Amino acid sequence: MAHPWLAQRTSAFDSSGIRKIFDLAAKMRSPINLSIGQPDYDVPEPVKEALFEAVRSGRNGYSATQGIAPLREALRGRIAPLGHADRDVFVCSGTSGGLVLALMALIDPGDEVIFFDPYFVMYPSLVRMAGGVPVPVDCGPGFGIDVDRVAAAITPRTKAIIVNSPANPTGVQASEADLRAIAELAQAKNVCLISDEIYSQFSYDEPFVSPARFNERTIVIDGFSKSHGMTGWRLGWVHGPQELIDAMLKLQQYTFVCAPHPVQWAGLAAMDVDMSRAVADYRGKRDRIVAGLKDLYELTVPNGAFYVFPKLPWGSGDEFIRAAIERELLIIPGSIFSRHDTHFRISFAADDKVLDRGIEVLRELARR
Repeated sequence: MAHPWLAQRTSAFDSSGIRKIFDLAAKMRSPINLSIGQPDYDVPEPVKEALFEAVRSGRNGYSATQGIAPLREALRGRIAPLGHADRDVFVCSGTSGGLVLALMALIDPGDEVIFFDPYFVMYPSLVRMAGGVPVPVDCGPGFGIDVDRVAAAITPRTKAIIVNSPANPTGVQASEADLRAIAELAQAKNVCLISDEIYSQFSYDEPFVSPARFNERTIVIDGFSKSHGMTGWRLGWVHGPQELIDAMLKLQQYTFVCAPHPVQWAGLAAMDVDMSRAVADYRGKRDRIVAGLKDLYELTVPNGAFYVFPKLPWGSGDEFIRAAIERELLIIPGSIFSRHDTHFRISFAADDKVLDRGIEVLRELARR
């Protein structure tokens, strides 16, 4: 029974599934950990040095709520090719912070928010926290965007659509045609499009495309966490129409206040660091794990991020994950990311030797 002091919004969250995996990892002597959604490489040295210098030089107080001017100017340069006159940018406390601010700025009680199933685990909970109604829509074949299903799900209460490409947990990057179609649908229906682009740097087979190219009212959320191994530093950024950005900034001022000030200077340095070798290395890891599993598992080859989302070869997700844990393999049940208990998530953001051990166990499990 819930404590009588607790607000109803706290019931919107259940982090027990992933938390159990992390607790297990801490207890195992030599886990084959393919569960963690963060890069296995360290923060680049120039980025570390920029952080150290910011701390040493006394940049430890609050920054402006919107972020330090040099970083915002550099980010404006990055989004300038969109050619949107009414588009501004601010710095936030991670992409999760950006998502919270976007939903709090947009959603009134009862408003509906559409997103694709499988989905990033936070989407339904954050929508409920804002008072909204989550509306998951099944992806199309190969975990692609099914625009017709989205169109059928739109009602007079629909306020926003969330797109995540490349996606967590599937690793699938939507096609340019599908992104254009969903962007044009949102515009035609006067629905806000939120594009979660945290994996934008991890595009393996074709250039990354933002739906903001096709809909100038799109809110884009991005960050440095995945691309530069800075997940614990909590540095993200948001760009979108000026009026919406202004509303999000008011909320940030009264919640997060600002992104961590010294980390913003590190983010400025990060923009000059070439991460292409890391991306190429992860492309190789993608190829490695797909080659090791494709003959025994039904899977869609991921063309972005660092996840594979294979179909369960037998049993329920709980049964399969338990069997994997018995062999010290840590993977995430797909039911955490979906209404359907049909798949599981592998993160290939791991050392190649760990990947090879994981492939061996997964092949053994498939033949059971």
